[in-house]
Amino acid sequence: QVQLVESGGGLVQAGGSLRLSCAASGRTFSSYHMGWFRQAPGKEREFVTAISWNGGNTYYADSVKGRFTVSRDNAKNLVYLQMNSLKPEDTAVYYCAAGTVLIATLKPLYWGQGTQVTVSS
Repeated sequence: QVQLVESGGGLVQAGGSLRLSCAASGRTFSSYHMGWFRQAPGKEREFVTAISWNGGNTYYADSVKGRFTVSRDNAKNLVYLQMNSLKPEDTAVYYCAAGTVLIATLKPLYWGQGTQVTVSS
């Protein structure tokens, strides 16, 4: 069992930056691939990015490539999402996820509760 808690969301102007954090419980954190998904109002939840268990591989949705960076610190059980050059269309609830299958996208087994990111124009 892995419990995930996101933080770092908020309101930012277009062009600004935010860094989301995801704190994971459990001693087996380093055995999980981790990812971020988001859900905008009236839309389905969508994949944003994922990182392999050792940080050696990362994957991004085309919509965030070059602007977002995912990283992890296995010693601290933390995953980060650095978001730069934010756009109003990035507005969504962002969810941290953990899974054991990572093929271009992550198949989550566990989800966090989500953190709101709002980008004003």
